[in-house]
Amino acid sequence: MSITSLKKTYVLKLYVAGNTPNSVRALRTLKNILEQEFQGVYALKVIDVLKNPQLAEEDKILATPTLAKILPPPVRRIIGDLSDRERVLIGLDLLYEELQDDENYAV
Repeated sequence: MSITSLKKTYVLKLYVAGNTPNSVRALRTLKNILEQEFQGVYALKVIDVLKNPQLAEEDKILATPTLAKILPPPVRRIIGDLSDRERVLIGLDLLYEELQDDENYAV
């Protein structure tokens, strides 16, 4: 069994409101982070709350852009254009898990 088969798959939802500069920046930044840090181990769904207001309401999204990490638990959310890479990784519990994984392999 390879190490990649042990990795979790991250399920993320990015809520945006149309094609605003903040929405575009958030999506660009998130894709950059995902391509560098999580090649092939993520699923990203972009939801435009202007086109799908019921989804935003169901998920209690009050501001955009909002990034939600659905899986693995716990659910985490970050509001804003995601320009602070480290804040995004820490806020979604991604950097913390990465640091833990590094410690486990150091044994």
